[in-house]
Amino acid sequence: MKRSEFVRQLLADGCILVRHGAKHDVYINPATSKKQTVPRHTEIDNVLARHIRTRLGFTEPRH
Repeated sequence: MKRSEFVRQLLADGCILVRHGAKHDVYINPATSKKQTVPRHTEIDNVLARHIRTRLGFTEPRH
């Protein structure tokens, strides 16, 4: 999955960018107050994308 599409999905689901890092960006889900890093790779593996969404408190995968 393209990173830009994944970030677009996170923002549409209500996540907020907390800060930019050197190799990762940090996003927070205000509904659950959970933070998670998102790598700055151009492609994000689907397994990693599911893991990030789970850590942010989303139970259903997004396609």
